[in-house]
Amino acid sequence: MPIYEYRCEPCGRTVEWLRRAGEADEPVECPDCGKPMERVFSVPGGIRMGTGRAPGTTCCGRSERCDSPPCGDGSCRRDY
Repeated sequence: MPIYEYRCEPCGRTVEWLRRAGEADEPVECPDCGKPMERVFSVPGGIRMGTGRAPGTTCCGRSERCDSPPCGDGSCRRDY
């Protein structure tokens, strides 16, 4: 089942709901204020294969080792 995103104009709350495709346009009430919510366009997620960084860079994408997290804990790695 796809995940749909809905926004409440009056209070500004945004929620994601797992619903069947046929139920996507059915009314949804805001859990905060009870007003009707609008379905908004959201970009589908994707899966990236591999490390996602260029060779010769650290685990956070820098060319030099970091002095602070996430690499400052001694786990900084560099691919060659």
